[in-house]
Amino acid sequence: MLTGALESKRIAIVIPAYNETPTIGKVVRALVRTLKKKGVAFEVIVVDDGSQDATAQHAKDAGAYVIRHILNTGTGGATATGLSYAEQNGFDIAATLDADGQHDTQDVIKGIELMEKGDHDLLIGSRLIDARGMSKVKVLGNKGLSLITYLVFGINVTDSQSGLRIFSKNSLNKLKWKTSGYEFCSEMLWRAKQQGLRIDEYPIQAIYTEYSSSKGQNNWNGVNIVKSLLKRRVLELFGE
Repeated sequence: MLTGALESKRIAIVIPAYNETPTIGKVVRALVRTLKKKGVAFEVIVVDDGSQDATAQHAKDAGAYVIRHILNTGTGGATATGLSYAEQNGFDIAATLDADGQHDTQDVIKGIELMEKGDHDLLIGSRLIDARGMSKVKVLGNKGLSLITYLVFGINVTDSQSGLRIFSKNSLNKLKWKTSGYEFCSEMLWRAKQQGLRIDEYPIQAIYTEYSSSKGQNNWNGVNIVKSLLKRRVLELFGE
């Protein structure tokens, strides 16, 4: 059981999902089972981002509240929809995680507890504090994008592209971004810095299966992410 102030908090778990029929049901059921054992008030929100398979039905059957996008907007757009729902419905803490099963539910709980105990607004679950289990290619790609995030925005984190993030009520109210693809991960950190939000990281385990390894970004996508971030930065520097 969770103790202390968390017992009175409402927790939103947001999962952006696009064509995730093989894993979404298992991910939702694991979260529901773990959070019920902890005795915390929660809701799992799956944002079905224009899927062409049975993602929405599988998520609903597993116990999630499902928000459906008619068209695919990108993981940034789906995450924004889920966090907006959490803000509008008065949740105290929100967590986001990937739909492909790469995140351990215990790491989600750890982040929520750290958020409540610490002085944070945005916590990043970093796979690179201890990168065991990650391929060298993924480590290289994520380190490269984290370096770009530092060079362009002045934000120094080890894993800027992590999908496991924990948000305080303050960050739910203040944090907005404009990009809708994977580049939102870095832009979110930039916007958090602009809002004066307190950013920190904590170590998490990355669970890579053949399925989860095939999902998400590849290093070629990183080139497009960098181009998009630089364009956004230049536009705002010169008064978009």
